[in-house]
Amino acid sequence: MTVDPNAATQSWPSPEPGRRSGPARYLIPALVAAAVAVALGAYGKVHDPTGTAFNLAGFSSTGAVKSWLATVAFFFAIVQLVSALMVYGKLPGPSWSATLHRWSGRVAFLVAVPVAVHCLYALGFQSYESRVLWHSLLGCFFFGVFSAKMLLLRSERLPGWLLPIVGGLVFTALTILWLTSALWFFRTFGVTT
Repeated sequence: MTVDPNAATQSWPSPEPGRRSGPARYLIPALVAAAVAVALGAYGKVHDPTGTAFNLAGFSSTGAVKSWLATVAFFFAIVQLVSALMVYGKLPGPSWSATLHRWSGRVAFLVAVPVAVHCLYALGFQSYESRVLWHSLLGCFFFGVFSAKMLLLRSERLPGWLLPIVGGLVFTALTILWLTSALWFFRTFGVTT
């Protein structure tokens, strides 16, 4: 048996600088998600609600504005779901399914931001009934898991199941948010502008 005299000085190739390997590339997005959710919840809890944050001309109330914007965001979230199924080959779709998926997600997020700002600034984190508590919790969770999804999109070599799971959590949270706010508003006050 011969021993290579240089074997002690040889080392395994190290990962490229700035590239995380192993669990760290999943842990950091999870920690960011938790930090975003907790920060939003803490701000909503300690902030004194103002009662209103914005209103748009043509709408009868801020509740109507919020409900319609949330409905638009929910519509684009459904487009996100369908286009994701096309991208993953679960549904037939056009060659531009990935572009549709990206842009519908951007629109859904941009429309959801004013709703979240209004909820946090005008209403805060509330828990006076179960519907409102779930809405507050899921609003914080939504923006946390959305942050994690955006970070994971930039990671390479993810397991094939991870993005669909995280995307599903984003979609589920937004669906329940819509059910506990916009749908509740439309059932309680009618479908008005």
